[in-house]
Amino acid sequence: MTDSKYFTTTKKGEIFELKAELNSDKKEKKKEAVKKVIASMTVGKDVSALFPDVVNCMQTDNLELKKLVYLYLMNYAKSQPDMAIMAVNTFVKDCEDPNPLIRALAVRTMGCIRVDKITEYLCEPLRKCLKDEDPYVRKTAAVCVAKLHDINAQLVEDQGFLDTLKDLISDSNPMVVANAVAALSEIAESHPSSNLLDLNPQSINKLLTALNECTEWGQIFILDCLANYMPKDDREAQSICERVTPRLSHANSAVVLSAVKVLMKFMEMLSKDLDYYGTLLKKLAPPLVTLLSAEPELQYVALRNINLIVQKRPEILKHEMKVFFVKYNDPIYVKLEKLDIMIRLASQANIAQVLAELKEYATEVDVDFVRKAVRAIGRCAIKVESLWQQSAERCVSTLLDLIQTKVNYVVQEAIVVIKDIFRKYPNKYESVIATLCENLDSLDEPEARAAMIWIVGEYAERIDNADELLESFLEGFHDESTQVQLQLLTAIVKLFLKKPTETQELVQQVLSLATQDSDNPDLRDRGYIYWRLLSTDPVAAKEVVLAEKPLISEETDLIEPTLLDELICYIGTLASVYHKPPSAFVEGSRGVVHKSLPPRTDSGESPESPDTAPSGGPAGDQPSVIPTQGDLLGDLLNLDLGPPVSGPPMATSAVQMGAVDLLGGGLDRLMGDESEGLRSDVGGSPAMGGGGGSFTAAPSTTAPTNMGAPLGSGLGDLFDLTGGVGTLSGSYVAPKTVWLPAMKAKGLEISGTFSRQVGSISMDLVLTNKALQVMSDFAIQFNRNSFGLAPAAPLQVHAPLAPNQSVEISLPLNTVGSVMKMEPLNNLQVAVKNNIDVFYFSTLYPLHILFVEDGKMERQTFLATWKDIPNENETQFQIKDCSLNADAVSSKLQGSNIFTIAKRNVEGQDMLYQSLKLTNGIWVLAELRIQPSNPSFTLSLKCRAPEVSQYIYQAYETILKN
Repeated sequence: MTDSKYFTTTKKGEIFELKAELNSDKKEKKKEAVKKVIASMTVGKDVSALFPDVVNCMQTDNLELKKLVYLYLMNYAKSQPDMAIMAVNTFVKDCEDPNPLIRALAVRTMGCIRVDKITEYLCEPLRKCLKDEDPYVRKTAAVCVAKLHDINAQLVEDQGFLDTLKDLISDSNPMVVANAVAALSEIAESHPSSNLLDLNPQSINKLLTALNECTEWGQIFILDCLANYMPKDDREAQSICERVTPRLSHANSAVVLSAVKVLMKFMEMLSKDLDYYGTLLKKLAPPLVTLLSAEPELQYVALRNINLIVQKRPEILKHEMKVFFVKYNDPIYVKLEKLDIMIRLASQANIAQVLAELKEYATEVDVDFVRKAVRAIGRCAIKVESLWQQSAERCVSTLLDLIQTKVNYVVQEAIVVIKDIFRKYPNKYESVIATLCENLDSLDEPEARAAMIWIVGEYAERIDNADELLESFLEGFHDESTQVQLQLLTAIVKLFLKKPTETQELVQQVLSLATQDSDNPDLRDRGYIYWRLLSTDPVAAKEVVLAEKPLISEETDLIEPTLLDELICYIGTLASVYHKPPSAFVEGSRGVVHKSLPPRTDSGESPESPDTAPSGGPAGDQPSVIPTQGDLLGDLLNLDLGPPVSGPPMATSAVQMGAVDLLGGGLDRLMGDESEGLRSDVGGSPAMGGGGGSFTAAPSTTAPTNMGAPLGSGLGDLFDLTGGVGTLSGSYVAPKTVWLPAMKAKGLEISGTFSRQVGSISMDLVLTNKALQVMSDFAIQFNRNSFGLAPAAPLQVHAPLAPNQSVEISLPLNTVGSVMKMEPLNNLQVAVKNNIDVFYFSTLYPLHILFVEDGKMERQTFLATWKDIPNENETQFQIKDCSLNADAVSSKLQGSNIFTIAKRNVEGQDMLYQSLKLTNGIWVLAELRIQPSNPSFTLSLKCRAPEVSQYIYQAYETILKN
């Protein structure tokens, strides 16, 4: 007989009978009575009056009965805390029972009784169970610590349970390890500031070992914990990826998604050039595809996660397009998600296949799905850029084919989509307007009618009967939706501005309807604005209403990059299904930690500064180039976009280079070895020390050197620069270029350049408002960058920026901002905020804006430094198509703070020896070889930080050729 009999009784006086049975001497009768009590409790009856009688039944060896009593106890302990204390002795006793199942049951129930009064009595039994010889008891006790922490965190910390829990991570049993990790993760989530899971390579190794042997839920706990670890370098990241990859073939989809999360996170640290990176991409595709063969609900969760993965790394699934083709029996929510992913994966290689599929969907019976399919064709057309012109034309012709079907809702959706295509590709596809106008009468949906009216108004000059078409809409003006009324008002004003003589009556009629007969405030306001504009200044009205529109962006529905990075860290959780961070939908007092992907590093880079001190020189005094970090734009989101605070000046030890540090060997190096040239002539270019003769040491290192004085026998002309000063023209300023196009910044266009004048660096900007609304409240912030460039003052835009207005601003910069090595080195990531949004762009600054005015080295220092810098740090470049002579070159370069130390002529070639110094204290030494009648110069650069040489060469080329 089943247990259902316990739920069928409805006798009166039942409590009294149950009380008698619970106190019976017969074990069977007692057990039956407890079952009846549990059944009554389950269906919602109040059986709390039986609490002392049920607790008395705890003293039994029968495991089944004990479980039932514990179940009752968990339910009623909160409402009867004083009675619950009676059970404490039994718990303590059960925790020492020889049967591990009873010990575990006792400790599990203790964790579930959320009563403050008795928690302190549970500490001793819990401590014993955490060190129990049986792993089943230990793993149960580990979870109990997390539950106890939730009730009384201070008690758990005082009793030292957290340290015991940390020790369990090294347990020999994989399930104990998994539960310990789960418990610590749970506690860490509620206390984000505590560093409980202090993971290191040794503990990670233990977790990875346990990963292979524990249950599927244990594996999920461990994988989620691994996802929060930050490997110290790409080698460790690769090692973890290799050991996690086998989890991709697990039968449980939750394990697969947790493994995908770990791999997606650590892939950020792997160089794309590695063979392993390509292998990993190939391994990630099959498990994701397999998830799509599950039942629809699981498919949907998988698709929502795949949507994030495809936005972050489309290359993983670029060859798997067919998997996302819709099946006839897919539920609508799966169909729509597949459609979204298809658009994201659309590329020139597969656009024909995608369009054929979408066209097929447009003939389905499910109206909602058909609409989405037609809209998807439009999204594909907007996504494919101008270099895929053929693909965009394919999309348009597909839409025209669908319009020919004359199916009402298909036609209407197609017209809405074609309006966007006109915005994306102006003056390309307007030939289809005639076809659209044929379907005017069949439009009954507000969005489609509004789109058609916009097209007629925008292209009124190409449509002969535009006034008649708009007049036909005007007849039922008051019956139209607000969207259509607003669009109709604007379209007729556009028509009037294009054909004023023919449409005067029409515009008066619509303005009268909008302002006098309408009770919609939006419509009235727009009507009055147009009326006043037209009556006071028709020219201004034309500029406003017929202004050039910004192109619409290709992907309006992409998740913002920093949010996407955060969501990748939540793959396999509810956040990945909602596409929102947990803070957006989790209520409660728990602090929410914002996660982000690790910074991308290249495998060839050393984390240490490449500018290490030569032997004999103090390493601490060398100019630090830049600490190696990633260049995530996400940092910008965490920056305060208020006025920048000027930071403290950089530490002198990191910036200034005295002669001793520069040479790495003290002044004795400077004064000694004077007979040696800078380098051997063998197999190289003629050196400064070549040609016989020697350099003579200066009488005193502190005395100023006479540049024109003869220095040694036969080489008196070597440093004869007649004072060495070129004409002081300003530093070269490049012409302004567009950094942020209007289409990517909701109508704000930013162009600019960088300049250096009298020791001050500035960013010269032009802000242009190409939107239809006023812009104000401007602020600017830079991401950390290689040379610490930062705004030295707020972005001053004194008046709101009206539509089609531009303003020029010179923003002063300093170099005391946060430093982080960028790729390329001169990359600057910028965030600009206004009243509309925050916009991000990156630009490259020319390195010559960082050449400081005191970059002229003394001659002896130059010679000794050239010898001191290792030969492998020397790089050679060719500057082609430059027809200047040596004096003109010297003068031009000095204007940008590249100083000529010496000039000599060797075998008909002019040799210029030059020095420059960057704002962070790095010195660069140069030899420029100029051959008369040859427009190609040879530039040799020597520097302790050779990674800057390429950018110094670019600066030389820019200055000399402009």
